Amino acid sequence: MKYTLTLFMAALISPLHAVEPIAAFAPEARILFQGDSITDGNRGRSADPNHILGHGYAFIIAARFGAAFPELKLDFMNRGISGNTVPDLQKRWQKDTLDLKPDILSILIGVNDAGHNLPVDEYEPAYEKIIAEARAVNPQLKLVLCEPFSLPAGRRKEGFEAWFAGIRQRQEIVARLAKKHGAAFVPFQRVFDEASRRAPADYWIWDGVHPTYRGHQLMADEWERVVRQFWK
Repeated sequence: MKYTLTLFMAALISPLHAVEPIAAFAPEARILFQGDSITDGNRGRSADPNHILGHGYAFIIAARFGAAFPELKLDFMNRGISGNTVPDLQKRWQKDTLDLKPDILSILIGVNDAGHNLPVDEYEPAYEKIIAEARAVNPQLKLVLCEPFSLPAGRRKEGFEAWFAGIRQRQEIVARLAKKHGAAFVPFQRVFDEASRRAPADYWIWDGVHPTYRGHQLMADEWERVVRQFWK
């Protein structure tokens, strides 16, 4: 009986023990996720810890590492807002980013900029400006730039190539900014393209823009992989 109970307890805790640490997650590090609705994930706007991180990739990452390494006292925060563009981030950057003093800042923004036809020659300097402001406040800031993405599903299935041309331009800009500013770059498009060879596009991204819960798991896994490798 005692041996059986030991095996049962081991089965319960082994998944947490199997989580590989991320060197960038220093003790008491504050990890801030910033962006639009994909990051927002219908997060709560109160201190209620049950809803405060939303139900997307940010929640998955925070749940996994918060449970696996409670001794680190990691502080995960989400300030994504549905519908946001880079200019929207600029307007609330002080309050929702700089004042929060993150140690790791993850940004995913661009799909609404494409949807609203914000010119790419405005998107890039505006994006670079908020990066520069964050680094000026904290020169040691670890920056994670996430690639905007899309798949031909839902309302985006029709006329996808024309729509995706604007997404692709912003993908190139984010990759360029990541390289220029020494940031980790998370290639979400490749992940979803590869996943679409295993299941239809709408299995992962139901409307061409917003991931399903399965898609958010892909995002969390890729985010963790990149951050782990970038800061070894």
